[in-house]
Amino acid sequence: MASARKNLSTYDESNLPDATEYTIGVVVADWNEDITHALYEGCYDTLTKHGVKEENLHVVQVPGSFELPSGARILAGREKLDAIICIGCVIKGETKHDEYINNAVAQGLVNLSIATGKPCIFGVLTPNTHEQAVDRAGGKHGNKGVEAAVTALRMAELYRNKPEGKRSIGFGG
Repeated sequence: MASARKNLSTYDESNLPDATEYTIGVVVADWNEDITHALYEGCYDTLTKHGVKEENLHVVQVPGSFELPSGARILAGREKLDAIICIGCVIKGETKHDEYINNAVAQGLVNLSIATGKPCIFGVLTPNTHEQAVDRAGGKHGNKGVEAAVTALRMAELYRNKPEGKRSIGFGG
């Protein structure tokens, strides 16, 4: 859904689980840090608002969005996590560079999620302009960091309540 039609910070709190026992990883890209750090603030506030304890939040920073899947993999190897949120911002430029980065990050997170069985959340803005990024990092369209946190909490609940011993389509986890 286009964020122009939905505020990214609006959600139904009744759909969220009690997250007091959840352990969440967050990987934040430093590139476009004015945007990514605003996204992280929205994410952090939402996670703690719904019960995630500070000591159960494991945050790492990576140079750019391209490094988000690697950062997530390293974090998943170090910590026992219920979900991993990856936060970045790739603004379209004069070349197709943004398409290569965005596709690589999306595919990397899908592959990591399938390989580990843990939810890896794509909290990456892909705007055409810096102004569009600002609008989605706490501006007029809300904060995609909030949306990523809500998605992580819902997926962590699903992950925690998966049936034991049942495997589907050949994947474990």
